[in-house]
Amino acid sequence: MIARPATARDADELVRLRAVMLTSMNHPIGDDDWRAPARTTLVARLASPTLAAFVVDRPDGTGLAACAVGTIEHRLGAPGDPEGRTGYVFSVATDPDMRRRGYSRQCMTALLAWFRAQGVRKVDLRASAEAEPLYRSLGFGRTADPAMRLRLDP
Repeated sequence: MIARPATARDADELVRLRAVMLTSMNHPIGDDDWRAPARTTLVARLASPTLAAFVVDRPDGTGLAACAVGTIEHRLGAPGDPEGRTGYVFSVATDPDMRRRGYSRQCMTALLAWFRAQGVRKVDLRASAEAEPLYRSLGFGRTADPAMRLRLDP
């Protein structure tokens, strides 16, 4: 199987795989009220030049086996990155019964090639302990920057 660019027709499967990823990271997904807005966002953003997803189809043709999604953020330039274009990888997932076949690696390799073609010089992601060996083998390393988050009430 070879990774291919995702299309709007893949949105339902991309959302399903996102739930697989969240579940595997022990992230409570709660009810399903997040799925329809996520699908709507994917359909709209897949048509934009700042988001890409690469997928591998299940060998039996019943959906997707794996995916990797990335976006380009535009920040202020800095030394070593004068354009300020930062890639961010998220929603890298493989169905449990399809793991250890290189599908996520294929999706990530295609996504990294897309970032390079877009002139992105820096790519960030957050890695689970299980996925860290894959990312390290692709050249990712831990950073000194601690991540912090603030949730704002609507």
